[in-house]
Amino acid sequence: MLHERLTEKNFLLWCSRAYDKTELTTTDEFFEDINRITYIKKLVFKYLETGELKERLILNHIIILNNCFAENLAKILFLKFEQQFSIIKPFLVFINALPKVIYNVSNYKQVYTDLIPMDMNVVNALRKHRSYEAQ
Repeated sequence: MLHERLTEKNFLLWCSRAYDKTELTTTDEFFEDINRITYIKKLVFKYLETGELKERLILNHIIILNNCFAENLAKILFLKFEQQFSIIKPFLVFINALPKVIYNVSNYKQVYTDLIPMDMNVVNALRKHRSYEAQ
């Protein structure tokens, strides 16, 4: 895990250091993965505006990002979705990628993730997927 503080100012450099794809990758592939954050943001704001949640699409993007950034993903998503983290948190819980504490992000020294509520509509949508997968 990278210990330096993650901010908007050092975002790309920090992410390039945290990028953990094992195969050889190009700069284009890195930016393609980084752009997944923008796609997630659009989907989250569409959910907030219309109530339409495309949980499968968001989940797929988050899983791919988790494969690229591993334990650093929660820190990246907290920086980009601080105000909407209650929507993002259930996805991280679903894939078991949410640490108890996120360190050194933006103006925070520590963020205790247990204190962040979860959007129950997202939780229920993900529970339906888990129930469907269990059948």
